[in-house]
Amino acid sequence: MIQPKLFHLSTVTLLVGVISGFSSPALAEKTAKQFVETNCAGCHALSEPESSTTTRIRERKAPDLYYAGNKFQEDWLIQWLQSPTRIRPGGTFFGQNVVAAEDRDIVPKDKLPEHPAFNASEAEVAASYLMSLTPYDELISSTAYVPKPISGAMGRMNFTKFKGCVACHELEKGYGGISGPEVHTAGSRLKPEFLYSFIKNPQAWAPKTFMSNLHLDDSEVQKLSDFITTLSKE
Repeated sequence: MIQPKLFHLSTVTLLVGVISGFSSPALAEKTAKQFVETNCAGCHALSEPESSTTTRIRERKAPDLYYAGNKFQEDWLIQWLQSPTRIRPGGTFFGQNVVAAEDRDIVPKDKLPEHPAFNASEAEVAASYLMSLTPYDELISSTAYVPKPISGAMGRMNFTKFKGCVACHELEKGYGGISGPEVHTAGSRLKPEFLYSFIKNPQAWAPKTFMSNLHLDDSEVQKLSDFITTLSKE
């Protein structure tokens, strides 16, 4: 979650002009970094935490962004920052938000604060810096993933019945679990090589993540990755 914006619009406009006009990439990056630290660091980790514990994962306000450049597609990030939608139906950690209702557990809307929207200039400034955060280039470079066509029916069966991913992830809006991020937008949101690498070994990216390592062989990781990347195209 990004904090309420502390920069005046004229300041942001100036920042965009400065970033585009600087001949020094280092100086432009410093300016974008200042904007992101002012507006995002209150909720998101922008550098790798000194220690990773389940307590930190449970209590953090928003997902970590210190490897955003390895994870996200920049075009999607720019658009999402301007018109944010909920990616995690149960919140950053669902266990903090779920309450018992008469016939089932629910997540009250007042437990899920809205993400502030940036204007186009702000979104470009933020995305330019976030995409520079790439501490896991080695994990990406070791992933030789090339998306392939896949049967939608078989991919869906694999995701829901054979692997059980639907227990934690929404396959489509309103269908699937809410403890993890939705996957029906993952194809446009995530870099394909990140998706493959994270499915193969989630703990290599986040040691205390609640995402299970299913110890799948490469062909099974390929099938899941291929299916998920197609969902946002449907």
